[in-house]
Order: sequence, then C-alpha cells, then structure tokens
Amino acid sequence: MRTILRIIPILRNLTAANADLSTSNIGSIVRLYGGLASMMLFLRPVRFIAKALTDEATPRRLAAGFALGIVIGLVPKGNLTAIALMIVLCGTKVNLGAGMLSAFMFSWVGIITDPLTHQIGLTLLTWESLEPMWTALYNTPVMPWTDFNNTIVLGSLVLGIMLMYPAFRMIEPPTRRYTPQVSERLKKFKVVQMLWGTEWAGRLGQA
Repeated sequence: MRTILRIIPILRNLTAANADLSTSNIGSIVRLYGGLASMMLFLRPVRFIAKALTDEATPRRLAAGFALGIVIGLVPKGNLTAIALMIVLCGTKVNLGAGMLSAFMFSWVGIITDPLTHQIGLTLLTWESLEPMWTALYNTPVMPWTDFNNTIVLGSLVLGIMLMYPAFRMIEPPTRRYTPQVSERLKKFKVVQMLWGTEWAGRLGQA
C-alpha cells in the first residue's frame, strides 16, 4: 500500500503540462513497478487460499482441486497437455482456488523432480511393447502438440496422476476439520478484505 501511495505524486508530475521525463523519474517508476510486482507475487498465494475457502468450499471439492493442481503444477507448461489440464480444472466442479494454489506450489516442486520424471518418461517411451502406441499417437493430428514424446512431460503427467488419489485422501480430512476455523480467522485480516472486498470477506464466515 505504501508503494502505491508513493507512486501517485510521480504520476501526477508526469501528467502535468510541463512534465519532465527525466532519467530519475523513469528510474523511480521502474523501481516502484518492481515493488508492485513483488507485492503481487507475495499476495498471489494468499489470494488463492482465500478463493479456495470461498468458492464451493466443500471438503471433497477442496481436496479434489488440490489433487488436480498437483498434476498441473508438475507438468511443464507451453503444450496442449498443460492447456487441457487447466480446462479440466476450470470446467469441473472442483475448487478452483485450491487447484491454483496447488499448481503454484508444485510448479516449484517440479523443478526438483525433473530427474525422476525424466527417468519415468524415458522408461515408458523406450518400452518396446509400447512403441506401436507411441508411433500411432505421434501420427495422430494434434497429439504431437501435447509433447507426450517429451520424457519430462510424460513422466510428470504419470507421476502427478499417481499422486492424485493419495493427495486427495490426505487432504480431505484436514479440510473437513479445519476449514471453518481457518475461514473465520481469515475473515478478520484486512488483506482478505483488500483482495476480495467486504462481500467476499463476509462469505468466508459462511464457508
């Protein structure tokens, strides 16, 4: 908030009739913009948590959204597989906030698991009995855009799918027990009111 207040005088000076676009003013804007970007990066997980506790916040949907987010987070982006997973997350009745939070977290975990997922993908792609299937898929229109022939993409997808059910079973009991208490406490934080407004903050108490 302080960063936002500090940028207002500079913007006023720039919009004045005799505004001077000096190097110092431009440098100040760049630094302040970097501060805003850092603040939003910090607030993003908080927003995901608040959204998870307000949008269809039943324990099963929270757990299902978190489990699906694991797959989305682990799979490298920039391919049709990642896009299809996001469509599934947005198009089903799982909790979107929990899915986005989980995807955000496991995007960083995916960097660590790359060697493991590479080995999983390599094993599957070089499995002799599966080679006809891979060849048929590669010759199918659109399928090459999924990057299934990339060892890390395939391995991450398989690993994520394997983790979905255990994650669901582990996440559901805590969410069933603690969601009401956490929702009530989040309702008192001003940052939640800033992100969602008083209407959304009120909905936290009903989650």
